[in-house]
Amino acid sequence: MHGAAGPNADTRHHVLPFGGGALRWESHAEFTTYTWDGAAPGGKPFANEPEGSPFGRDFRAPGPLIVATRLDLVDAATGCDIDDLFDPASLAASEVSGGDLIAATDFRADGHGMTRILVINRSEMPQSVGASCQRLLEVETYRLLALLGLPEAQRQAPQIRRIETNLSGIADEIRTSAGLDANEALLQRLTQLAADLEVGAAASAYRFGASRAYDEIITQRLAAFGEQPFAGRSTWERFLARRLRPAMRTCETTEERQANLSRKLARAAILLRTRVDVELESQNRNLLEAMNRRARLQQTVEGLSVAAISYYVVGLIGHLFEGAKDMGLPLNSGLAKAASVPLVLLVIWYLVRRIRAHHSGVE
Repeated sequence: MHGAAGPNADTRHHVLPFGGGALRWESHAEFTTYTWDGAAPGGKPFANEPEGSPFGRDFRAPGPLIVATRLDLVDAATGCDIDDLFDPASLAASEVSGGDLIAATDFRADGHGMTRILVINRSEMPQSVGASCQRLLEVETYRLLALLGLPEAQRQAPQIRRIETNLSGIADEIRTSAGLDANEALLQRLTQLAADLEVGAAASAYRFGASRAYDEIITQRLAAFGEQPFAGRSTWERFLARRLRPAMRTCETTEERQANLSRKLARAAILLRTRVDVELESQNRNLLEAMNRRARLQQTVEGLSVAAISYYVVGLIGHLFEGAKDMGLPLNSGLAKAASVPLVLLVIWYLVRRIRAHHSGVE
């Protein structure tokens, strides 16, 4: 809009003058922040829009807007009453930086969709004020980013309940199932449940991990404040413990349920695979025994076949010798017939062996 150069493609931090202040752009792992530092308007905090702010009513975010925060820094001499600026039901106010600052917010969005934070400076040494304000903005940013895991946990909950119920039913069927077909059917159902669970776990793993990391950052930032209650009001840490920790615990519980359910599915699958393998081994053993019996029977039949064929061949040879004797050849047909028996048996046995080897593919 103002003709200023934007950040380069590989830049993660960019600052430029804007509206009498400084507009800072930062690229993070999964989000981008825009921060404008400018002069506070006169009068009561949050009463007027800062002059020159790029985040007025006409502002349109370049992407999905997750967090919008307005922080007003005022001197203690201003004498503002925080009870008039925030909702008392959710007001959190603390002394931070050794009591030099008072930080107050109700974590509620105003009419412009911004969470308001008031920082009252009671110190004559402003060097640490900027760092403290930055930490307060980060707490609000990471609070809402951490809460992104809650909708994912709520989305995964019905799927996890369905898988748990089905697994319980399959486990009950495993106790009474018998036979290869029944166990294979159960294993197929169990494998489908495991696949459904892994799809959900893979889809939610990044979101849950990111929420856990953001929650740890919030804890670190609050610890760095060393906050103390201001005028008996709830501290930021105490408020977030009531509002943020239940959501984080829901995410942690959902992730633990996914991990435990995955282990249970794996154990049930191992049990079923073992039973299927035992059934297959039993079938293979029975098949091998049947094949062995058939092989022995075949050898017996082959032996009988050799004897029968040899008997008929020797008979034919005997007829030949008798005919030759009748033709006047000096032959002893009985002796010649007996002498041909070993040769005929050997030839027939060899031929049968060759035929069997040809059909079995073994020479």
